[in-house]
Amino acid sequence: MANQTNTGNPKVDLAYRRKKNKEEMKYQVVSFVMMIFLTLLAFLAVGADMSKLFIVPFIILLAVVQCVFQLYYFMHMNHKGHEAASLFLFSGLAVGLITVLAFTTIIWW
Repeated sequence: MANQTNTGNPKVDLAYRRKKNKEEMKYQVVSFVMMIFLTLLAFLAVGADMSKLFIVPFIILLAVVQCVFQLYYFMHMNHKGHEAASLFLFSGLAVGLITVLAFTTIIWW
């Protein structure tokens, strides 16, 4: 019980919560700045008039990275106690990817 938050001393509990909130806010600000940067990269790639064979996979990769940032920092999936939600989320992702793969192979072959 190293991370015990209820010590019976209100000043210690308040200091612990403030420290944890400060760390959480720092992670969210850094994540937000990274997402803005990734969005600017996507706009620059399109604005630079690059090949579509590069731009489309690049933007999809940036979108996946932004989804991970949003899930883990803004939706607090990095906290303990969200295992069931993570299971359902990743199960849905797997079903969606398999469906897209199935329809892609049906159309292309």
